[in-house]
Amino acid sequence: MTDLDSTPPPTPHTSAEGLDAHLVIDHGTFHLDITLTAAPGDVVALLGPNGAGKTTALRALSGLAPLTGGHLRLDGAELDRTPPESRPVGVVFQDYLLFPHLSALDNVAFGPRCHGATKAQARVQAAEWLRRMGLADHARAKPRRLSGGQAQRVALARALATHPRLLLLDEPLAALDARTRLEVRAQLRRHLAEFEAVAVLVTHDPLDAMVLADRLVVIEHGRVVQEGTPADIARHPRTDYIAQLVGLNLYRGQAEGHTVRLDAGPAITTTEDLTGPAFVAFPPSAVTLYRDRPTGSSARNLWHCEVAGLETHGDQIRADLTGELPLAADLTTVAAAELDLHPGAPVWAAVKATQTHAYPA
Repeated sequence: MTDLDSTPPPTPHTSAEGLDAHLVIDHGTFHLDITLTAAPGDVVALLGPNGAGKTTALRALSGLAPLTGGHLRLDGAELDRTPPESRPVGVVFQDYLLFPHLSALDNVAFGPRCHGATKAQARVQAAEWLRRMGLADHARAKPRRLSGGQAQRVALARALATHPRLLLLDEPLAALDARTRLEVRAQLRRHLAEFEAVAVLVTHDPLDAMVLADRLVVIEHGRVVQEGTPADIARHPRTDYIAQLVGLNLYRGQAEGHTVRLDAGPAITTTEDLTGPAFVAFPPSAVTLYRDRPTGSSARNLWHCEVAGLETHGDQIRADLTGELPLAADLTTVAAAELDLHPGAPVWAAVKATQTHAYPA
């Protein structure tokens, strides 16, 4: 076991300043350069496609990946050169990494023991954390006897038992089935709401991010491309990845009054009055499809398209369309059957101006 006394701990914080990080890491051909700030009590979710740099950022915060530039401060203390075991950081890994030979109680007690508590003191603290997690009756159970949701809560208790000032959660719900995920997500939201320090969550699931986080930070190619509240991100996506994440058709062009002339494609009529570079977005559910050109439609936007593909999307069918304007359209299975939709079928796609949303780029 690492000798924790060999390295002095970081300077104790004197005020609740939270996280102030500029993470710069050069790793071969990959370059990470992002800024993260959060106040105590904030839950920040890192989102992005595979290879965007989310895990690298998490490893940098934990101390497992050294910075090649920038800085890392937590509650005013410099952590850049502080080894992982001396940082006031708790981590919940995707597969939990519970010690298989230890009971749930001793798994949770491990952290306090490493921080100098006696075995008896650590077990008392661990028992209290298991009680908070609703796992008092499973204290003696080994990890193999726990369900996925129970193991997740033991891992969270183990991370919180050391009273971290920064909690890192790496895809904490990814290993759960859909039914368990719903229940544990609600429990995790409650525990994070009670957490008084900073929490940083990495996830691929937009619902996890929207439910659990106060603020989203979207990373692509090692850079922050957008950040804001879940509602703001969902309402104003600025990249194709974010638009797909929140389920919107997104286009960029030049706005002239109520018209946005797309950089590649036709113009879209909107209700907003803008001038200059702009985004315009609308949900797939706003698209109405016709096999013949409609004559009585009040929609201001009409495009001739072709069905490129069809897939089940929840209780609806999502049509992937190419042609004048590539887009996604949602419709019921009954409507898809009545329209006789199939790959290669020609269709007309209509969207009302009132169902679009334009905003400055």
